[in-house]
Amino acid sequence: MLGGAAPVADLSLDIGGLRSAKGLVRVCLTAVADNFPKCIDTAESTRRTAPADGGAIRFAGLPHGEYAIAVIHDENGNGKLDTIAGIPREGFGFSRNPPIRFGPPRFASARFSVTGTGERQQVTMRYLL
Repeated sequence: MLGGAAPVADLSLDIGGLRSAKGLVRVCLTAVADNFPKCIDTAESTRRTAPADGGAIRFAGLPHGEYAIAVIHDENGNGKLDTIAGIPREGFGFSRNPPIRFGPPRFASARFSVTGTGERQQVTMRYLL
C-alpha cells in the first residue's frame, strides 16, 4: 500500500426474503447518519439499483469505517417506496435487521463496521401489506 493511502475493503450484500422477482431492489449505503435511510449520492453515500431476481450486490473499494444500509423492493419500478396511509406497500430492510417500530430505525441500529477484506452483510426484507 502506498504511504498515506486509506485502507479500503469490499462489501457484499445479500438480500433475502424477497416475495417476488418483480421490479428492482434499491440500495442506499451511507456513512452519514443524517443521510439514512434516505440516500443522496455524496462522497460518503452511494445508491445501487439491481433486478429483484439478481444475486449479491457488491461495493468495491470502501474506505474502512461505519456504514448503514437501507433497501427497498421497488416492485413496480417507480423509483420510490409506495405507501398507504404511511404504511409501506413494498418491501424494505436494513443492515443488521433491527426491529421495526414506528418508522425506520436510526442509523445507530443499522450501523456496521467495514474493517477488512471480504466483508458481508445480509438484509432480510420485510413486508407489511
